[in-house]
Order: sequence, then structure tokens, then C-alpha cells
Amino acid sequence: MPPFFFPVIIIITTFSIFHASFSSPYGNASYHIDCGGSANTTDPDTNTTWLSDRFFSGGASAVVSEPLRFRLPGEKTLRSFPPLSYGKKNCYTVPGLPEGRYFIRTFTVYDNYDGKDQSPSFDASVEGTLVFSWRSPWPEDVSRNGAYSDLFAFIEDGEADVCLYSVATDVPVISSLSVIQVDPLSYDAASTGNNSILVNYGRLDCGSDQWGPGFSNESDYFGRSWVSDSDFRSLVTQDFINPISNGNNISGANQAPNYFPMKLYQSAVSVHQGSVDYELTLDAKLDYLLWFHFAEIDSSIDGAGKRVFNVTVNGEIVTQIDIYKAVGSFAAYDWHYLVKNLSDNVLSVSLVPLVGVPLISGLEIYAVIPVDLPTDHQQVIAMEALKESLRVPDRMGWNGDPCAPTEWDAWEGVTCSLNKNGTSRIIHQIDLGSQGLKGSISYKIGLLTNLQSLNLSSNSLEGTIPPGLGLNSIVELDLSNNQISGSIPDSLTSSTLELVLLNNNLLEGRVPGDLYTISVRGGAVDLSGNKGLCGGPSLSGCSIDGGLSSGGKVGIGLSSVIAFVLLLVFLYAWYIRRKRNNYEFGFPQDLMGKFTHYIRYMIQTNHIHSRHSMMYFTRAKLQNLICSCLATFVPPLQ
Repeated sequence: MPPFFFPVIIIITTFSIFHASFSSPYGNASYHIDCGGSANTTDPDTNTTWLSDRFFSGGASAVVSEPLRFRLPGEKTLRSFPPLSYGKKNCYTVPGLPEGRYFIRTFTVYDNYDGKDQSPSFDASVEGTLVFSWRSPWPEDVSRNGAYSDLFAFIEDGEADVCLYSVATDVPVISSLSVIQVDPLSYDAASTGNNSILVNYGRLDCGSDQWGPGFSNESDYFGRSWVSDSDFRSLVTQDFINPISNGNNISGANQAPNYFPMKLYQSAVSVHQGSVDYELTLDAKLDYLLWFHFAEIDSSIDGAGKRVFNVTVNGEIVTQIDIYKAVGSFAAYDWHYLVKNLSDNVLSVSLVPLVGVPLISGLEIYAVIPVDLPTDHQQVIAMEALKESLRVPDRMGWNGDPCAPTEWDAWEGVTCSLNKNGTSRIIHQIDLGSQGLKGSISYKIGLLTNLQSLNLSSNSLEGTIPPGLGLNSIVELDLSNNQISGSIPDSLTSSTLELVLLNNNLLEGRVPGDLYTISVRGGAVDLSGNKGLCGGPSLSGCSIDGGLSSGGKVGIGLSSVIAFVLLLVFLYAWYIRRKRNNYEFGFPQDLMGKFTHYIRYMIQTNHIHSRHSMMYFTRAKLQNLICSCLATFVPPLQ
């Protein structure tokens, strides 16, 4: 999907001093975060609790330049994310969410909070998918008064990621964030699917002023705001518009799965003559879900066939509407239509009369944005563990999904690609050389099964080399110029490795013999500057005493015990044989010398060896050793 810009005139709406309830009739999972706020607050009109600022990855809190013009605390404060301090990508990660469909709503305001008189350019994503684009300069009323934007998304991993991306060196801002669980079947989810995000491009109440959260204290269960359709009617229609309103109850309103409010259907627009026409400026090359709302609130229409009209989209007839025939009078009737791959940036909607004059109560427009491919879940776990263990600084922006959205680069120093099935993204390169890292390498790096290149050189890393590193696809490994200790794991003898740079560390112990086969295959290995290593070219030999690790010494001690046991076995066998055959049988004078030579051979050929100070001497090897010695030194018993 190409980059796109959401026109401010559609998704941005003018600020008002009232606010409405955010309570949802479905589920109990909801968060309302006052971004930049220092304490929990409760809206006395709606009893909505706003949480103090939390769940953010970084940034700083601030207050708008004219806070007295705003009524709600969440509209006076904001959180900003200077990219030089916190990186280009910062996120709110809201936890504890059951799998399901969610309504996500943000309020954004600039109001010259920083005194620079320059509204910022930045992008916003939800669950790794780009959804909003803000570009400077904002319209003056939006910059000063703020704007609400919303969407519907499916969340399956237990947390909602809402991330902001700096454009150039601009500072992203956000004032409030609401995440509300809604009915999983809302807005025809069966058709649009959980693999799409519905981004609101306009929610019009025909014949009424703006209302709902952010505009008035009239409620919408989902927290949706509705604006007047007057700014979106064509100039031809304006001259013939006939607004209609009726306070009667409307059956079918506030019903599952969408819970459209009754107020929406108690007003409508019709015309004295001609058609009702709307022109909407949208982004081309996207799909759009149009949701039409009707109710026959004119009591003079008392039968089917008295008001009939066609709905046309970009000049094409898409359906014929007879409200009374469908549901009768004073009843909600909804119908939706999907526009595929809009070819132009203007979408025209017309209600063309067939009998009588057309009538409409509301119209919603949603861009259907395909969910961007996420990073493989296991690799996300690995990258989050690495972020923690390496102590990656905030300025690198390691927040949210490591590889998504595709419109933005992955985490700084990280390169991603598609997996073989094209179902997720995977990490294939990490380059964090000379970044001042002072942590260690998490053992979970072994979950990066597609990692081909790892460069952590010239930092101050400590700890050991994880034993799983190199077992999979890694080709180039550079851990040089750190303070890594311990032994070199056998996993680094992988046949895929072509470059291993471990020089200038604190490594010790015997070098795995197969490691140098990398050089034979035309690759390169550098182990210089590790005084504790032995057993390789240009390294000291591994002596029985000083050259062995503590695990090796344990191995020698165990070998001595084995030798003693074997001696007892031999003596017993000699005694039994002599007693049975009553003849002299001399004890071989060089038995112990031969046995000592045998044990030394076993150690040098890695039959007895150490790894991470652990002794690997299996029962099978012990049995083989005993049998070999008996066969060598004890003649067959008669």
C-alpha cells in the first residue's frame, strides 16, 4: 500500500467545550488516557475516568499555550516525543486487552505549546499499520483547537500499539488516547475481516449540528462523534435542501452490533426538488466502506412506494431505497456499500429521486486499510529481550513492532525481510556497532532463526556468548572489542558462518577445533586479544594445569577416579584367575603408564572436555572406556 495523506477536512473536526460518555455496552475493556496528565480525573458530566499518563515509551509532558480555552484536562495537556532524545518512533502500548474489535480514538492539539509557532509533521500507526498522517502547516483552527480522529481495529495479542513517527526532526504530539472494546461483528466485520482497519474519513449527521464526544453531552455508546453534513453537500444541492427533524422514538436504534444512536435518525435532509449530492475528498487507490443511515420520520409518508430513490456512487447506481417498504416509519434502516480501489481523490454520492424526494439521516465513510504484515511473534520476543539486555538507548527508537509499518524503516540498526510464506516479517540483520551499549547478549537471540549478520562490535558488552548463537543461518558475526567472557560455544562451528570476529574480549578456555574450518572454507576468524584462549593457531597450547578451565580440571579429577576403579577391577580379575588356575600371573609394570597415556589421549581428542565449566562425560563413554581398558590390559578369563 503506497503512502497516503488523510485530508484534515474529513478526519479532523472542530473543538467544542462539551464531552460525552465513552461507556460501551460490549465488554469491559476500555482505557482513557490523559496524555501528559499527572493525575487521574473524572468527567463530572459523564462519569468517565481519565487515567494519568502511562504506557508510553518515552517523551515529555507539556501544557497548551492557552489552557483556559479548553474544558477537559485531556485537551489541555499533551505528550511530545523529540526524536533526538527518544528516537523517530515512539509508542503507547496499552496492555490487558482481550482479543477482539476495538474503537481507538485520539485527540491531537498543538496550540503553540513549545513557543515555536510551527505545527509538526508526523505519522501515526495502530498495530503496525499506518493510519494517520499529519503534515505541517495544519489549518489554523485545527492547530489551535485540536482534533479528534478514530478507527476500528482488531487486536489479538493482548495489547494495543499506537505509535507516532517523526518526519525529519519534527516532534510528534498526542493529547488523549481512548481504547474501547466493541462488538466483534460491528461494521460488517465478517466482510471487511479482522485483517483490515476501518479509518474514519467522515461521520455525517444529516440535518443536525455536530455532537457526541468532543462536541456535546449527547452520548454514543462507541464514543463516535458526528458532524453536520452541510460542509460536504454540493453547491447545487445547498439551494434546495429541506432539513427535517422529529423527536419521536426510533425503533431499531441503539441495537447490536453497531449501536447507532437514536439522535442520528431523528434528523434528516431532503430536497424541494432534484437530488441530494455529496462530494468527499479522499485518498485515491484505497477501498472505502460507505455506511448509509435512513429513517422515515415524515409522517405524511404512510405507505410503501411513496418515497423511492436511487443511490449512486461516482455516477453508478448501486441500490434503490424505499425506507417505508424496508422497515416502516420511525424505524432505523442502514445499508452499506464497498467502493473498491477509488480511482480519483473525489468520491461523489447522490440520492436521485424516482418517486417523491430522497431523504437521508446520516453517512459514514471509512477507508479500509489492509493490516500491515507484522514481525514474527517469536522474533518480536527475541528483539524485546535484546532491547532489554543490550540496554538499547531511547534515542534509537526501539518501540512497537520491530519491522512494521513498511512505510517506515525498521528499528534503527535492524533490517527485515519477508518470511518464505510471505505471512510475516523476520529479522535478518542487526548492526549496532559503536553504539555505547553496556549490557549483554540475551540467550533469546537464538529465536532469531533467520539472522544472517550480527554486528555488536566496539561497545562495552559483558556476559557470555549465548550457546544458541550461530546454530541457524548466521553468516557474519562481529563481537570484537567488547568485554565478553566465558568460553566459545560449539554453536559457532556452524557450517553457515563465513566471518567470526571475537578479537579483543575476555574469552577463555579451549577453542572448538572445528571453528577454524571457517578459514578452510575461505572465511575469516579473528580470536586475537583474548589472553585466556588456547588451542588454536597463534594461541598458546592448552596445558593440563594452566590451560584448562575449571571444567577441564574436573574432568581430569574424574578421570583419576575412573583409573582407580579400573585398577580395582583389574586386581579382582587377576585374583580370581590366579585362584582358579593356581599359577603365577605378574602385574604389568607399565599398566599405569599406559592408562595415564590413554586418559591423556581421551582429553586431547575431546572425548573428555569442558564447556561452560560443565563436564560432559556420558554413561556410554564411561562404559566404552572401561571395556577398552579391560580388553587392553586383562587377558580373557578361563
